[in-house]
Amino acid sequence: MITRLLVANRGEIARRVFRTCGSLGISTVAVFSDPDADAPHVAEADLAVRLPGARPSDTYLHIGRILDACRASGADAVHPGYGFLSENAEFARAVLDAGLVWVGPPPEAIAAMGSKVAAKRLMEQAGVPVLPSLDPEAPGEFPVLVKASAGGGGRGMRIVREAGELAREVESARRESAAAFGDGTVFVEPLLENARHVEVQVLADRHGTVWTLGERECSVQRRHQKVVEECPSPGISAELRERLCEAAVRAARKIGYVGAGTVEFLVKGDRVAFLEMNTRLQVEHPVTELVYGVDLVRLQLEVAEGAVLPVTPPEPAGHAVEVRLYAEDGDYLPQSGMLRRFEVSGEVRVDSGVESGSVISPYYDPMLAKVIGYGRVRAEAVRKLVTALRRAKLHGVTTNRDLLVKILTSPAFGAGDTHTGFLAPDGPLHEVSWDGSDDDLPVLAAALAMAAGNRRRAKVLAGLPSGWRNVRSQPRRARFEEAEVVYDPLPQGVTVISAEPYEVILERDGVRHAFEVARYDEDGKVYVDHVGGCAELTPLPRLPEPVEHVAPGSLLAPMPGSVLRVEVEPGDRVTKGQAVLVLEAMKMEHRIAAPSDGVVSDVPVEKGRQVEAGAVLAIIQEETS
Repeated sequence: MITRLLVANRGEIARRVFRTCGSLGISTVAVFSDPDADAPHVAEADLAVRLPGARPSDTYLHIGRILDACRASGADAVHPGYGFLSENAEFARAVLDAGLVWVGPPPEAIAAMGSKVAAKRLMEQAGVPVLPSLDPEAPGEFPVLVKASAGGGGRGMRIVREAGELAREVESARRESAAAFGDGTVFVEPLLENARHVEVQVLADRHGTVWTLGERECSVQRRHQKVVEECPSPGISAELRERLCEAAVRAARKIGYVGAGTVEFLVKGDRVAFLEMNTRLQVEHPVTELVYGVDLVRLQLEVAEGAVLPVTPPEPAGHAVEVRLYAEDGDYLPQSGMLRRFEVSGEVRVDSGVESGSVISPYYDPMLAKVIGYGRVRAEAVRKLVTALRRAKLHGVTTNRDLLVKILTSPAFGAGDTHTGFLAPDGPLHEVSWDGSDDDLPVLAAALAMAAGNRRRAKVLAGLPSGWRNVRSQPRRARFEEAEVVYDPLPQGVTVISAEPYEVILERDGVRHAFEVARYDEDGKVYVDHVGGCAELTPLPRLPEPVEHVAPGSLLAPMPGSVLRVEVEPGDRVTKGQAVLVLEAMKMEHRIAAPSDGVVSDVPVEKGRQVEAGAVLAIIQEETS
């Protein structure tokens, strides 16, 4: 029996495993890097061990330090979570060699699936349908997909549509894969465009029983990383479901699998093609838990202790949809900084790695939380999820909340018409207009709340209205970077019911609207939460302070990161869209491109330089005709 479990991971998955351990009476151990010293998962564990450093290679990917932490804390078992060392056969062997319980599949099974190239050969032998592998130097057809042989999460993956792009993208994929997984091997296969990404949850014990717990639809992705997942898939027939589950069982039996794992497929029409097998728990496992009424972490622990599974798995009931809430901007660029407020409530499950006051580090994945809605039917699950997202209080870092609401409320998603090109520039979401940010009432509420705050802070004549003058010739207005509003006189049809520094109630055309207003002096932002979402506003001062001059044509860093590669030198001519340099942030490569044709006049950074958001990376003088 396991008595003390160390989770070799961080954030949301560590907290998730600790939650089940608490219900089973298992003592818990957290490990943490220096940036994570104050993270919630550290506070929630019974014991915690520091892994000195910040980079994953020095901390969560350092096998020796993880094993040292096991010895120091007296842990007798290790759960790897997902990511980091979770699919590292060497780590699994080291844990077992140390006399500890490994909560995962045998090292041999991990190794068999650790190389996607070798895994495809094995699956073909087992009768699982696969896509052909192509020559990385001359595939002979386009478009193709370049994929890292090790790891997952979209890292080391590139779509190539023209032969001239192939060498560059293969090399980029190799670098990214080597940085993320320590293995730069890549392979190439045909791109099955606009297919569904469907995966089957498997669970196997040591006694020969293999369960399949239905399928999950994971087609809505950005940069090959999943954003929305659901169970069951809205586009899979009973016959196709049976084929997928049978293929998943064959895959698990072929490699002697034990524990929880996932077999992933591409599905287009009746065509099914094996993608990979994830020899670990998936990020999206909660949707399966809700539909099948199981605790997959508990089952992992019980199987690791030698339990025998019942012959047949539980039956499914209802529908579950999960969204991944990321700290990222509208271009999918990761964001870092202080998360000043994090509150998600409603009839949903929230698995988070953060709380109000958490610092989002540039060293790790920017996922803040998973929010999961469950209902008797799909529409009910989606409705609960949309309501919770709109009412969530998310202050301090930019998130993808609005994108998630836009996806969930789009006609194509509502019809279940999802595929891997859903978020592409020409995908179904491209045609959907967004009406969540045009309302002027949140801006008016911010202005009234700020005026009320100014009155409250006034040392004299606090009863006078804000902006009072003996002779007033101009209406009172508030200016923000995003909008400007006149609040005296009020807009036509609007009445103020109450206006306090932190709450404003307005009535327009007989309908009352409540707004919760928060302002943080540290970042100067104003956040207005309301039934439709949140308006994030930046007040402009009446008398602006002088600001540091930025040279025209400056390319600024969109996020903190490390300069991985500089592609140009001063004097070079560049064309619009050409790569100027590459930043590495949150384990991903980000290509910084020239915004226009021009000549590079300065490159004030070099390879290896750590830069902050807003730093000048290069200056391009635009060419004029």
